[in-house]
Amino acid sequence: MTTTLEQIARDALRLTPAQRAELADFLVESLESTPPDEIQRLWIDEANRRLEQVRSGSVKTIPGEDVLAEARRLAKR
Repeated sequence: MTTTLEQIARDALRLTPAQRAELADFLVESLESTPPDEIQRLWIDEANRRLEQVRSGSVKTIPGEDVLAEARRLAKR
């Protein structure tokens, strides 16, 4: 790590946890190549696609209670 980067890291560690989280979000977003509104549109498209699958009967839904029971069973392993 370069001296400048080390100093930035030391300074960042002096921030509050909330400030570090905000900085981390900012840095991660700077790595994203897809703009946030495009990501939002893609998620909406995916949600609509899944909704259509449920409505058409092409996928089988699983009751929430069953999912939670299975998750609890697996967590006890």
